[in-house]
Amino acid sequence: MKGQTNFTDVEYSQRKRKTKREEFLECMDEITPWDEVVAMIEPYYYHNKKGRKARGIETMFRMYLLQTWYNLSDEALEDAIYDSYAMRKFMHLDFLEESVPDATTLCKFRKIIVENGLAQRYFEAVKSFMEEHGRMMHGGTIVDATIIDAPKSTKNAGNSRDPEMHQTKKGNQWYFGAKMHVGADAGSGLIHTVKVTSANIHDAAVAHELLREDDEVMYGDAAYCSVENHPEVKNDEHLSQIEFRTNKQKPYRKNAWVEGEGTRWLRYMEYQKSRVRCKVEFAFHIVKDIFGFRKTRYKGLKKLEAKAYMLFASANFYMVLMGARNSSRLQQRGALA
Repeated sequence: MKGQTNFTDVEYSQRKRKTKREEFLECMDEITPWDEVVAMIEPYYYHNKKGRKARGIETMFRMYLLQTWYNLSDEALEDAIYDSYAMRKFMHLDFLEESVPDATTLCKFRKIIVENGLAQRYFEAVKSFMEEHGRMMHGGTIVDATIIDAPKSTKNAGNSRDPEMHQTKKGNQWYFGAKMHVGADAGSGLIHTVKVTSANIHDAAVAHELLREDDEVMYGDAAYCSVENHPEVKNDEHLSQIEFRTNKQKPYRKNAWVEGEGTRWLRYMEYQKSRVRCKVEFAFHIVKDIFGFRKTRYKGLKKLEAKAYMLFASANFYMVLMGARNSSRLQQRGALA
């Protein structure tokens, strides 16, 4: 389909407007470094000289990205590509010459990605790309975590839940699943570190793994208020020198303090911390609301970790695209003014 135009493309080009899905996929098609991705996966891909010819690496990775962005099962994604013009166009498929890779082929390709740690390598490549183009700053990190639910049902062959998932209590509600811990750049909000644990691991216990070697400041919510007392931080020469700007437990809300200048100043300082810390929430919004990943589909933390790396790498691209779009709109408004 590359370089060729068929009757379907001509017909669709006459539409009055593009869908948001098509605009998103076109932008991601332009910004993704496909040649580097193919070179990264090629040593681990099939090199069979007999039997059915393997599908192209780029085609399979495009299909894998669609599954990541739209949170579809293997069979559902195969049907969606046949049904959606935008997805078929992103896949660069011409149905006159080839069909959509079937669900089994996608399952085997995903297994290659997970077992060889290629998702993490892709995430690191995206991070390096952001740093080289001046999109990611250094010196400060925002840490946070979010819970991903796992199936609670025991109606299966083993009559048990996933042994790597655990339950935790947040507020007055219990959750069963895992946690995705992230470290975000304090200047841009882009994600630079991802860790996946079971849900019963406390947020502050993983904070030291989310900090970079050149960080001087760490921002976090009230769950990280005692992170400087952890042995991993106190016994580390670099981490012990970091300034921890975390939100407090807000005792002034419990009528423990008399209203006055000191209380108002405390509220102002907490507000300034939250203004920086809230940047990481946009990445969680993209992963959970736009990409629709709120519940894990596969068993095991290793598969969930691979999914998390792909999601946050795509979220970084999405944030850059949104920033470029907003800046162009401001320039247009300034020109009209």
